Amino acid sequence: MATLAEKALEQGKGILRLSPTWVPRSFCVPGRRIKLHPDDYYVLGGERGGIDERWFSSTTPAENGPLTGKNEGLSHVVLEDGGKEVQILLKDVIDELKGEIIGDRLWNEYKSWPMYSKFFDNMGPLPHHIHHNDEHAAKIGQKGKPEAYYFPPQVNNHGGDFPYTFFGITPGTTKEQIKECLMNFTKGDNKITNYSSAFRLEPGTGWDVPPGMLHAPGSMCTYEPQKASDVFAMYQSLVNEAIIPEELLWNGTPKDRMGDYDQLMEVIDWELNTDPNMLETRFMRPIPVEPMEEMEAKGYIDKWICYRSDAFSAKELTVLPGKTVTIKDSACYGMIMMQGHGKMGDWPIETPSLIRYGQLTHDEYFVTEKAAKEGVTITNLSPTDPIVMLKHFGPDNPDLKL
Repeated sequence: MATLAEKALEQGKGILRLSPTWVPRSFCVPGRRIKLHPDDYYVLGGERGGIDERWFSSTTPAENGPLTGKNEGLSHVVLEDGGKEVQILLKDVIDELKGEIIGDRLWNEYKSWPMYSKFFDNMGPLPHHIHHNDEHAAKIGQKGKPEAYYFPPQVNNHGGDFPYTFFGITPGTTKEQIKECLMNFTKGDNKITNYSSAFRLEPGTGWDVPPGMLHAPGSMCTYEPQKASDVFAMYQSLVNEAIIPEELLWNGTPKDRMGDYDQLMEVIDWELNTDPNMLETRFMRPIPVEPMEEMEAKGYIDKWICYRSDAFSAKELTVLPGKTVTIKDSACYGMIMMQGHGKMGDWPIETPSLIRYGQLTHDEYFVTEKAAKEGVTITNLSPTDPIVMLKHFGPDNPDLKL
């Protein structure tokens, strides 16, 4: 008897259909651009906060405190079984079928799917915060977290309250000044962004954010590929007139160093944060995979949108109206539809304009390495509307040669 994982793989011919994964954050106000029904942003209750994130291809549980729901943050595979639609965890499918899903290269090295992506969608800015590197995250049994941002035009009809992101620490700032801000965390506004520079966010571009770099994401709806980790610490005490709980300052700190401000300072990669060429080293404009004229002649446009990290990469694929194309990739990937409708392999693909909490969709899939290498055939059924999808890949993508 075939297992559910084997059935899912067979039914999709190497392409797994995923259901939407919604994640609330108690310290954020939703920006309402991720297509969730207006009645459903607070469907999990006021104490959980609003739903301001949708996670893609995730085998990483959300770290949302004691109220976190079962399987929160984990993606589910949708399949037919006995005439019914059933759902199983993507994590379980990968644990069972291993290299058949993510390829032997990734399975042999990581024994898991080592990244995920998400939309985060906040009306205001996030606090200046930091993600730990592997060394510091290991002290609390987690992995470090590099991440990257891309601002899709399709979900940024407005920029929110503060479409600017603070990155790093202004050159000339002393470590004593930053440490004083951290020690003032419980005294109201600790004013840590006085020592940082904000950059205006532009739809259709992105940023690379390595671990150890302070950053305060702005209020654009953001597509965010990242390493499979949810480790962070908030270093800003007041943002958009909202107080950040002190427990989030010490989030990610080993028990034996709680209250030790030197430990918080050690997490900061000082050289990375004080780089005077942040625009040159961290900003990302899309880069065509091949010459534009050649791709357009074949009916598609493929661009790298996240390409500075070795922990993940991402592409934006456009299939022109009325065209059928076969796209080959050397690695497995997750994808989310941004625009248009058509077919991908045997599956319908479409871009819903409104989704109820718990409703299934045909806008998110996971493509196995075997299917990606053989080539995925995509047909755009519209004579006028392009198909646009975002594709997130794991570490060391063999195709990424810039």
